[in-house]
Amino acid sequence: MFHNNQYFKTVLSLLSLSCLLLTPLALKAADYPTKPVTIVVGYSAGGGVDAIARILSEKLPSVIGQPVVVENRPSVGAVVGSAYVAKAKPDGYTLLMGAPGPIIFNHAVYNKLPYTPQDFIPISFASDSPLILLVNISNPAKTVQDLVNQSKQNPEKSNYGASSASFQLITELFNRKTGAQFTHIPYKGANDSVTAVMAGDVTMTLADAGPAFAGLQSGRVKALAVTSAKRMKDYPNIPTLSELGIDIKVSLWIGLLAPAGTPADIIKILQDGVAKVVEMPDVQKKMSAMSVTPMSNTSEEFSKIISTEIPLWRQLAIDNKVQVN
Repeated sequence: MFHNNQYFKTVLSLLSLSCLLLTPLALKAADYPTKPVTIVVGYSAGGGVDAIARILSEKLPSVIGQPVVVENRPSVGAVVGSAYVAKAKPDGYTLLMGAPGPIIFNHAVYNKLPYTPQDFIPISFASDSPLILLVNISNPAKTVQDLVNQSKQNPEKSNYGASSASFQLITELFNRKTGAQFTHIPYKGANDSVTAVMAGDVTMTLADAGPAFAGLQSGRVKALAVTSAKRMKDYPNIPTLSELGIDIKVSLWIGLLAPAGTPADIIKILQDGVAKVVEMPDVQKKMSAMSVTPMSNTSEEFSKIISTEIPLWRQLAIDNKVQVN
């Protein structure tokens, strides 16, 4: 009897130990999140990526049950913020509000970066937006062709603001397609590029809809074209570049990414959370007011877009001799 009782106690002890060892792994996602989640933005406050991050920070807590805070770590190309998240603990508490600039275009134009595409797990898109070509309201150019001619006549006085490799490479593609001669001036955020156009510090910029919309509302800039395949419903009088015979069709997504190694079930919780947020009527209304299309996708779909586009833009950068370092 004593022997059987001792055996029973031993088995119970082993089972208890096994449960203790397994519990942290089993409950990692079930308990997630148990504290505030930080979304890092690699650009300055007020830009398009920042605006979408703040919408998520406002609405995601009602879905995941914990506060979400936005932390701006601006730098040219969003390199600093992206590298910070790449090296963060993969526990779902430090995320990146990414865009094609740091995630795709940087790998096309930088020879060396402190992070790689493999350092991230894509979670979901949150929005999609075309770019709008802006010039100062006092610029005499009434059309894109006027602007191109202007740059050819005064190349030393013609420049453009770009806050990341995406804006830079797309504008260099514009130079290539039109024969324009605009020189690149780097800025830390699209909002800063638009402000520079307002102040007359640069001739033009290609900006995503959020900061472009704010600039247009101020009455200090005007739009000459959009990069989308079709005209924007909010700006039906602005022609597309393709309408003008310039073969450029580009839109910029904004999406959430996590450090590589983040458990798949945590990724799924966040993916489902973003999907619920972008379906909220007030979020759709707010994004539409920014001329941004709210949308979500799966981690797998997001990953495929990144892996497909990096080599395409890298080749374009090589062909057009666009290198940052």
